[in-house]
Amino acid sequence: MSGMEDKAHNSTDPIVPTTTPATWLGVMGGGQLGRMFTHEAQAMGYKVAVLEPEQDCPTGHVADRHFLADYSDEVALTEMAGLCAAVTTEFENVAAESLAILARHSFVAPAAACVSVAQDRMVEKRFFTECAKTSTVLPAPHHLIASAADIDNIPADLLPGILKTVRLGYDGKGQARVRSLDEVRQAFADMNGVACVLEKMLPLAYEVSVLVVRGVDGTAAVYPIAENVHRDGILFTTTVPGPNVCGETAKRAQHAALAIIEQLAYVGVLCIEFFVLQDGSLVVNEMAPRPHNSGHYTMDACVTSQFAQQVRAMARMPLGDTRQHSPAVMLNILGDVWFDGDSQQAREPAWDRILALPAAHLHLYGKAQARRARKMGHITFVAATLAEAQQQLAAACDILGIAL
Repeated sequence: MSGMEDKAHNSTDPIVPTTTPATWLGVMGGGQLGRMFTHEAQAMGYKVAVLEPEQDCPTGHVADRHFLADYSDEVALTEMAGLCAAVTTEFENVAAESLAILARHSFVAPAAACVSVAQDRMVEKRFFTECAKTSTVLPAPHHLIASAADIDNIPADLLPGILKTVRLGYDGKGQARVRSLDEVRQAFADMNGVACVLEKMLPLAYEVSVLVVRGVDGTAAVYPIAENVHRDGILFTTTVPGPNVCGETAKRAQHAALAIIEQLAYVGVLCIEFFVLQDGSLVVNEMAPRPHNSGHYTMDACVTSQFAQQVRAMARMPLGDTRQHSPAVMLNILGDVWFDGDSQQAREPAWDRILALPAAHLHLYGKAQARRARKMGHITFVAATLAEAQQQLAAACDILGIAL
């Protein structure tokens, strides 16, 4: 790399889209988040390259170039970094080492150091505890279980709790509810004895998430707080504005999110999930260093979508307006709606009836095979009032056979 290129890589100058030569942005990971990021980047004039080991993937269908390689393939990483002015990741389980390799030759946002915090639950909890000096929002009481011997030292008041693998857990995977030390031992064995963290179960009232974005110049913007409902560990609906969220809770969660993203010196979109307890107190749960399922409503209900913000932040462009112009409810579409009852024969849902609903915005991810519990798309219902959006949600669930 030339000295001129080094200077450009390390500068804060915007990465402006040009046609000759084309300005390339890169994304690690070929899932639906990468697909939606690619659409926004292309709309803004960039070409997009994806690095993904699967040939048939949602991002690969729409990207301008597909590096068909493992996330740790140093040859492919170096080639991608040489092509792309900036690179991001669409999921947190890309090895931080791979992002560090990319950073030798390209601008990477978020940085490997930021992603590595979110990849380890214990590191994440220690980080949240440090941030609480400013944000005053702590994680749930917890205990590290690195070996079977650590189970004997679990404080009695942590049970009942939830045992989670320290690494690689998402959408309810790598988790088990436990009520006694014997159940902890069994769950720990079922998880093959990998490092885990036990979190105390708390009297939960509801769950919220805060989407926040920060530019390379330190400018940060926060979206309206979202209220989430999960089923079987997978996000079911996101409602904004949240019907249960009071102004003080929203303010505390947004303040905490801004403190966290500043402490990380993070660049890009970050989602932070919180628990609101029955007494009104706030507990920070976890963060995702990327656009998030609960932020999909921004595509249809906000001035600037979370994916456009990711493009802007990684390209060192000015951040967009996070204002929400309409109430919205987002419904996750899982592969289950392709099947009737226990049938193994898939059939296409009645999308024509869904699109007849005036508030419905349908987003399908281009996945060739529907499987139960697999994220296949989402629908955002955008209306003049929240009540109208919720009525449209109910109508869609009735069409798709989803119990509300």
